Amino acid sequence: MYRFNATLSSAELSNDLSPMARADTGQAGPLSSELLSCLHRYWSAANYLCVGQIYLQANAMLREPLLAEHIKPRLLGHWGTSVGQNFIYVHLNRLISQRNAQVVFISGPGHGGPTMNACAWLEGTYSEVHPEIGRDEDGVLRFFRSFSTPGGVPSHCGPHTPNSMHEGGELGYSLLHAFGAVFDNPELLVACVIGDGEAETCPLEGSWKSIHFLNPRRDGAVLPILHLNGYKISGPTVEARLPDEDLIELYRGRGYQPLIVAGDDLPGMHQRFAAALDACHDEILRIQAQARHETGPVRARWPMIILRSPKGWTGPKVVDGLPVEGTFRAHQVPLANVKTNAEHLQQLEAWMRSYGVDSLFSERGELLPDLQALTPPANLRMGAVPYVNGGRMLVALDLPNFADYGLEVPAPGEVIAEAPRKLGEYLRDVMRYNPHDFRVFGPDETNSNRLNAVFEASNRLAPGPCLSIDDHLSPEGRVMEVLSEHLCEGWLEGYLLTGRHGMWSTYEAFAQVVDSMVTQHAKWLQQSKEFAWRRPLASLNILITSHAWRNDHNGFSHQSTGFVDNVLQRRADVVRVYYPPDSNCLVNVFDHCLRSRNYINVVTCGKQPEFQWLDVDAALKHCSQGASIWSFASNDHGQKADVVLACAGDVPTTEAVAASWLLQKHVPGIRVRLVNVIDLGILSAPQDRPHGMDHLSFEALFTHDVPVMFAFHGSTWVIHSMVHGRANEARFHVRGFSDRGTTTTPFDMVVLNNMSRYQLAIDALSHVPRLQNQAQEALRFFESQLLRHHVWIREYFEDLPEIRNWHWTPDFSEPQSPPPLAEGHVRDQVFTDA
Repeated sequence: MYRFNATLSSAELSNDLSPMARADTGQAGPLSSELLSCLHRYWSAANYLCVGQIYLQANAMLREPLLAEHIKPRLLGHWGTSVGQNFIYVHLNRLISQRNAQVVFISGPGHGGPTMNACAWLEGTYSEVHPEIGRDEDGVLRFFRSFSTPGGVPSHCGPHTPNSMHEGGELGYSLLHAFGAVFDNPELLVACVIGDGEAETCPLEGSWKSIHFLNPRRDGAVLPILHLNGYKISGPTVEARLPDEDLIELYRGRGYQPLIVAGDDLPGMHQRFAAALDACHDEILRIQAQARHETGPVRARWPMIILRSPKGWTGPKVVDGLPVEGTFRAHQVPLANVKTNAEHLQQLEAWMRSYGVDSLFSERGELLPDLQALTPPANLRMGAVPYVNGGRMLVALDLPNFADYGLEVPAPGEVIAEAPRKLGEYLRDVMRYNPHDFRVFGPDETNSNRLNAVFEASNRLAPGPCLSIDDHLSPEGRVMEVLSEHLCEGWLEGYLLTGRHGMWSTYEAFAQVVDSMVTQHAKWLQQSKEFAWRRPLASLNILITSHAWRNDHNGFSHQSTGFVDNVLQRRADVVRVYYPPDSNCLVNVFDHCLRSRNYINVVTCGKQPEFQWLDVDAALKHCSQGASIWSFASNDHGQKADVVLACAGDVPTTEAVAASWLLQKHVPGIRVRLVNVIDLGILSAPQDRPHGMDHLSFEALFTHDVPVMFAFHGSTWVIHSMVHGRANEARFHVRGFSDRGTTTTPFDMVVLNNMSRYQLAIDALSHVPRLQNQAQEALRFFESQLLRHHVWIREYFEDLPEIRNWHWTPDFSEPQSPPPLAEGHVRDQVFTDA
């Protein structure tokens, strides 16, 4: 065990076999008395600014006795975690200055905003991006008044803070973002502070395995700092109650070399933490130097720090006779009634004056020169390194011509193929052209999702030793596979936030695991738009496949379309939702997504063999419009349609096209228009979504008053909400996924959810009164086919021959066999994912 605490002797340290234990940890420590004094005062300044943010709306520098009118009417903020994070931040500044290191600080504990704000103000970067918040007394007052007030800044880290690179509004994602940030950034060190409450979350628990995916030859390093201050909001945390020996065993088992720094004595804690920080940095540099100068496998046990310090350290020890410092009572606002309770007001004043405000700031309210000298060089300040504003580092991808990956489609529906295969070829070349700033992330499903062509450009990254029986596995791989949506999506976010590009593919039902993560990233993008100095980032590109309509061997557990439902709750200017109906549209859409900035792009397209409708040129035109009339499946040319069949999604498209075929075959004289929608947002009006169609364009597709039967991939409410406010919106009748499913045939899935071609045709005829008489025979036929289907699949375990063999025939003759499968594609191949 390797521990820095108030009682551990140097003799005990000398018996430790770890090479890191050679650091001098005597009471003198690595800090000179002068440097230690300055560090402590700098820390006090950060603590003072955190308290001021929570409490003060006037008298920012305590130039006069503290009065009730100086106190904000609402006291918001979190003191308990701030002081420990300030402590870490100040010591990292010393490391940066002495070693010329490039360091990013990630604040994982909830509501770490006071620390990030205070430390950014002290180093000057806050005033640089918010010039109205100057570096003097007036600026300090504006700074305090902006915190957690209307029109101000939140109590967690966010885009407003220049030293923050992720949205801190929810716990659990800090370590994922840290590792994503250092992939392909060999000179970067991310100091990731993890609160002991945060450590209890599922994403954070899973994040520790990220260390096994770190390649010290080409990646930077993450220094996790687990801050154990004992409590969450009102109860103790699990790991804070573990004895040191259990913590050591736990984190050594996870692949780390933990160093414990514990206590509340000053200046001893400063010396011990400085020694631990130096030892960790030395070991990181040693691991990287060895890996970068030697060949062969690299196996390293990376350092981490476990910091045990009191919650609310240096704050009020007792309030109203109850202990506060070191307890859950220090979590938020330790003195909650200062405006009405004179004793609390006196305690607050004594607390704030205990930091020695006059020894920290000049008469003008500026940080004193000897403390300013502790700030790292301008370009190395943690609020100024370009990694925290990743758009500053972003270089556009060198993209191949997507038309070169076109699938030959002689005529609509004459070829069947697995749409993602060509996308895999496209992504393969994106990886080849961009070997240092593009990665593919996903669970253990790259093959299953038909993207396996990427392995021609790069292997999977090996999390451990490679065996001869492994498939496309290498320590140098750039395909990031791990069976955790949290890790895949979180790594990608960290990668994007630091100025790189990538994509994540996943099964549709499991994408919902990270609903909340995507929500937080969307909020980051939304808020970033408010700050011109925040440069645009590459978009978060998500491929949803193995979707609800074709999970034949998995069944109901894998049938859910709710991920898009959540995404569409986000603000319209940061989300885009696409449903390419075939391979050529899929590659076209993804090329657009990789070129876009500051979006969350969700692309849903199945991996199973499906009809291919459009050739490359037609796909380009269709995708550029976002939705269009498919003339081959329409017969209303020059006349008013009786009904519009609309569709979005690959399976709904097949059913809608088949319904048009059935109607034209069995109800002569009916006029049908078929509209395919690929970019879902254009259905909305421009005032609701920036790229929505104006009313004239909308009615050019859907007419003004003709009934519309809409076959949709997901929840029916989505389409109804999109077309709300359009002319005669009640004419839209939507069929989509209604949470009905099982292990069944492909066609039975659409029948169960009332979206089959027969049901669409029946619905359409019910809205065409002029053809009611001649439609009766067709209606009886469609209904009989549904009954026949029900019996057939239970007898033969496969769909009706007329379903299996159907494809579009312009003369409406009955197909006798299905179209050919595109070369290299596989029909009815089963990939297990359990």
